[in-house]
Amino acid sequence: MSSRGGFAPWHACHRRACRAVQYSLAGCEGQTCGPPLSIDSESEQRAGYNRNVLGLTLPDLLSRLITLVLALTIHELAHALVATRLGDPTASQMGRLSLNPLRHLDPLGSLMLVAVGFGWAKPVPVNPYNLRPGPRAGMGIVSAAGPTANLLLAGLAALPFALGLVGPEFFPRTHLLPTPGFFLTQFVMINIILAVFNLLPLAPLDGEKVVGSFLRGSAARAFDQLQRYGPLILILLVFALPLVGLDPISWIIRGVGQVLFTWLVSWGS
Repeated sequence: MSSRGGFAPWHACHRRACRAVQYSLAGCEGQTCGPPLSIDSESEQRAGYNRNVLGLTLPDLLSRLITLVLALTIHELAHALVATRLGDPTASQMGRLSLNPLRHLDPLGSLMLVAVGFGWAKPVPVNPYNLRPGPRAGMGIVSAAGPTANLLLAGLAALPFALGLVGPEFFPRTHLLPTPGFFLTQFVMINIILAVFNLLPLAPLDGEKVVGSFLRGSAARAFDQLQRYGPLILILLVFALPLVGLDPISWIIRGVGQVLFTWLVSWGS
């Protein structure tokens, strides 16, 4: 068995021309979805920003790629570290106790991430029967480690905002390199998105094992049976329902994400 590989959705657009699953905390670019995290593409065009074939400016693309490499690497490393501390040597034996992104990034998942905005990393191999709390509780702890690491990364990146050293920037000011404020804003947002999305209680996401670790008896059995259809349900929620104007995952990410972002950049004040 393995812990769930980190999934990276960027933004879910309802328009047919923008069908790639690329979640942002405030909805589709160019649509009025409410502050503080929307990016008005029309305003960017008036400001002279040129977008590439992925619909992103160069500062957007650089910020997201750097952030996703770091975020997915730390996400998977956290799974490996916690599994090792709980008594399972499998991740260590497979070379996953490493900060080298090549140990964690999946070639197809990375290609999908660049091409369509939805990708994944290599799942960390875990033998649940080696985990000291027991298989069910142990897998819940290991699975929670990845999203927790992303929230910690978001909190650290939000410190300059909370200390007043720089302000959040929700669209790029330059044509080439991202400014510190824009990069940190993207870094915080993407790590929040990764954490919230991966905590959804559906296989193959981390949230399935986290929620399952708290269930016992008939509730656990019913939940486990439902998870056999987890990937199908997830595909339905992510790809099919947005075609008819329903996007519950995006609603959850926007709602929870905006609360977390606002709290982190002010550190609870």
